[in-house]
Amino acid sequence: MDITLNETQSLVQETARKFAGADLRPQAASRDESAEFPLESLAKMAGLGLMGVNIGGEYGGAEAGVVAYSLAVIEIAQGDPAVAVTMAVNNMVSEVIQQFGTSAQRERYIPRLTGGEYSSGSFCLSEPGSGSDAASMRTRAEKTSDGWSLSGAKAWVTSGAYAGVLLVWAKTRNTAGLDEISLFCVDPKADGVAIGKPEKKMGQHASNTVSIAFDKVELSDDALLGEPGQGFKIAMMALDGGRIGIASQAIGIGLEAFNQARAYAVERRQFGKRIADFQAIQFKLADIATELEAARLLTMRAAWLKEQASRPFSREASMAKLYASEAACRACDQAIQILGGYGYTREYPVEKLFRDVRVTRIYEGTNEIQRIVIARDLIRQS
Repeated sequence: MDITLNETQSLVQETARKFAGADLRPQAASRDESAEFPLESLAKMAGLGLMGVNIGGEYGGAEAGVVAYSLAVIEIAQGDPAVAVTMAVNNMVSEVIQQFGTSAQRERYIPRLTGGEYSSGSFCLSEPGSGSDAASMRTRAEKTSDGWSLSGAKAWVTSGAYAGVLLVWAKTRNTAGLDEISLFCVDPKADGVAIGKPEKKMGQHASNTVSIAFDKVELSDDALLGEPGQGFKIAMMALDGGRIGIASQAIGIGLEAFNQARAYAVERRQFGKRIADFQAIQFKLADIATELEAARLLTMRAAWLKEQASRPFSREASMAKLYASEAACRACDQAIQILGGYGYTREYPVEKLFRDVRVTRIYEGTNEIQRIVIARDLIRQS
């Protein structure tokens, strides 16, 4: 693995960095206060190729690869973590359709997702009664003479109130009468789809999160994405890639907290000198920087493996997500400590970053689940 960035990767990284600095960071606090969904910013990002970084050019994507995607998410997360998660989910939805969809499904949905016609796509897997245990979902799609009838409820749907297409997992039955899980593309404006009110979350307020109910939603046969019964496999594969996105988001949040803390430590004076000159502060900065760099390298390795297509990367993605999210949480916590009382106020950004980062240890599979994935793979290879 060569960790030197190629020209395309460097260009994507720089594009995302400039956009985050000029467009996202200045408005991040006000968006957090108002919980305004960043429609205008997302449209601009689509124009820059950031809503489909690893998507083929024939579908409007940047075709820049997984490493470039990870680099872009890191930069966008430094500007506003709430925008970064919307970007990450949109890229994930587009990749699922690109990999498993028919030609008609790809042509119908992906250019709209990458080009900005759809503000985002949404991933509808979790339910009120099934989070980590996705196989216990209760949403069902019954076969009809005209297609399928979908009923059930999904929870924690990112961008659900603004999505142009919903990827919905549901139980179906095969010819032997056994329950399976299948995946469907669903129009959020279809009859029988009810979008819930936004969740009042601890952080990432500008990221829309809702529950969605489906009441006998009629779907045609061409709404099925992939083969019947293939849904669980698709979900697990998608989550592997999604964990690279969340690891990248966490790193970006941690880096922003580090930069804020370092700048404050250089400026703040106590006992006649900068607090950055005290060893206690220096050690905190050194630990934060070292852990975030280790997280970055773990994440780049997972992204590189995914980019090889033929190489397994599930364990590496789980390691990256686990370590990056916990390192980023420590970084934000220590940043507040360095700022002292000011860090606990909304006058400085680290308070928001602390709230924003916490969920990275939960979504795309809790860190407890990541440890199970890692351990099972280690044992299987023993």
